[in-house]
Amino acid sequence: MAVSLLSKLRCITVDVTGTLIAYKGELGDYYCMAAKAIGLPCPDYKRVHEGFKLAYTDMAQKYPCFGFHAKMPNIVWWKTCVRDSFVKAGYEYDEETFEKIFRRIYSTFGSAAPYSVFEDSRPFLRWARKKGLIVGLVSNAEYRYQEVILPALGLTKAEWDFGVFSGIEGIEKPDPRIYKLALERAGNIAPEEVLHIGDSMRIDYAPAKSIGMHALLLDRFKTEAAKDWTEAGAIVLPDLVAVQQLLESDKLKC
Repeated sequence: MAVSLLSKLRCITVDVTGTLIAYKGELGDYYCMAAKAIGLPCPDYKRVHEGFKLAYTDMAQKYPCFGFHAKMPNIVWWKTCVRDSFVKAGYEYDEETFEKIFRRIYSTFGSAAPYSVFEDSRPFLRWARKKGLIVGLVSNAEYRYQEVILPALGLTKAEWDFGVFSGIEGIEKPDPRIYKLALERAGNIAPEEVLHIGDSMRIDYAPAKSIGMHALLLDRFKTEAAKDWTEAGAIVLPDLVAVQQLLESDKLKC
């Protein structure tokens, strides 16, 4: 006989960026502000944004997990990425000038300034913990998320029990091992006792399901891919309010 999923769950794991928090504005805004702050003309937003995407992809392939395996310091990883972003966008600065720009960018993205927390994030996490569920965060993010950024945003250990961050662990989504590590951190619980919530079919839903976890996806930004997710069999919801309502309705069975 089928029983409600909520009654069987012992843990909920949640993706961070795009699920609990979002970037404020565009990346180009912050790069432009950093350049203007030292008296330089504002770089072209679109070119810098495209340059960043290329540079970030290149760095993630060469030095995954923010340089973890290469024992590359976090600040060196980002300095290389930011420099390449400008170069690919057509901007080359002398070392002293670039250092001034980079320090501002690195400091900004290590603070709460460029991020906002979705209104339903804290209430959902607190609801889950009141239900007696273990709450974990699983994110492709560097160490500053856990130690600085999330606490600065008010997402403290009052809302979550453990975090698995790629820059700290040396494993990143969609590698299923990051989800297995989350199971260990939750107390070596069985995958069928865990629900993962994320915003990507490729790096959240598919790998979590592949090891036997329950999973669903959020489509906060009405993406075109959401229709494909639904057709592929995923439960897709607009926000965490809807997730809570669905779990409390007992319509999800296992």
